[in-house]
Amino acid sequence: MKNTNIPTGLSIALGILVSTFGVAPAVAQDGYGNIAPQSMRAKRDAEQAKKKQKEKSEAPEAPALFPNATRQQPDAKASSKAVKGLQELQDQYEKADYAGTIAKAEALAAAEGSAYEKAFAYQLAGNAAADLKNDAKSAEYFQKALDSNGLDNNSHYQVMHNLSAVQFGLERYDDSLKTLDRFLAETKSDDSKYQSFRGGILASAGRNDEAAKLYAALLAKNPNDKKILMNAVATLQQADQFDQANALLSDAHKRGLLTEAREYRALYSGYLNAENKWRDAMSVINDGVAKGILAQDADLAKAYMIVAQNAYVADDIALAVDMYGKAGPIAADGEAYLNLAKVYEFQKKKTEAKAAAQKALDKGVKKPEEARRLLSK
Repeated sequence: MKNTNIPTGLSIALGILVSTFGVAPAVAQDGYGNIAPQSMRAKRDAEQAKKKQKEKSEAPEAPALFPNATRQQPDAKASSKAVKGLQELQDQYEKADYAGTIAKAEALAAAEGSAYEKAFAYQLAGNAAADLKNDAKSAEYFQKALDSNGLDNNSHYQVMHNLSAVQFGLERYDDSLKTLDRFLAETKSDDSKYQSFRGGILASAGRNDEAAKLYAALLAKNPNDKKILMNAVATLQQADQFDQANALLSDAHKRGLLTEAREYRALYSGYLNAENKWRDAMSVINDGVAKGILAQDADLAKAYMIVAQNAYVADDIALAVDMYGKAGPIAADGEAYLNLAKVYEFQKKKTEAKAAAQKALDKGVKKPEEARRLLSK
């Protein structure tokens, strides 16, 4: 009989690979023109600006992150008139003045300027809005940065990926998928992290069958990638395809890939959700405990209690006693002890039943009258 009463603590959270928001590239420039300093400070500023310009011109070109991109990279430069403002904008962002960054970015983008200048300003505004936890505005600014179409390919496609991530966070899954699919079509990237992110979007949108197939294909190409493995498992579990999820985890367990508590919990909770697999769950639990991977905590107590319940139904009373006995000391409350007392009562072991009932009362139970009834006998 399938056990559907799996505690919340045993569920597996779906991990999504989302890129972090990157700082905007340094301002590209074509020269400062002839500036006549009005003071010693202005003179020093001009000299420092020329020094930065020289260092930038001598710096090696950044490697292409998306070498197969179909987009023709624009000549990303700012006019000599705009350079100072863009540098001040970047300085504001780096000093974590996010509100100020947004205000200045909007002013710069509204002025007459090149596509690069507008895209640069909107990109920093998007980063700043994200840092302020205003994802709606962040998505708006990233979209404007893309529409301006003035950044180099590295920055342009990082903005596109960040836009997809922000849309995902806003639960705008159709938009997020559309943006990511455009990213993949234009960059021709075969990096598995982007496909894994795509699988996460599909799963969150309720398209679990598509997500499961995508993760299966990824896992076939990357059999030792645990991030892909755990995403595949979570997606299969959400689609109620526990047999497939268990098969993936069982194979990984046999190959020694499972080394963290969450990975062991994924496998034993999968078995506990499956038909007649509770003994397999117990085997995984015992292995995790023996290796010191599973901590003696409330989550483990819940697992012990479910195994004990199944053992009792299967008339394996000795195992039920053992499992409830292990759960009792580490459980968050006295329910395991109360169940143990009831099993002892069934065995007509009054002394043991009373001792367990008292422990149940000491830790607290939902129905203390049941424990008191056992104590009164």
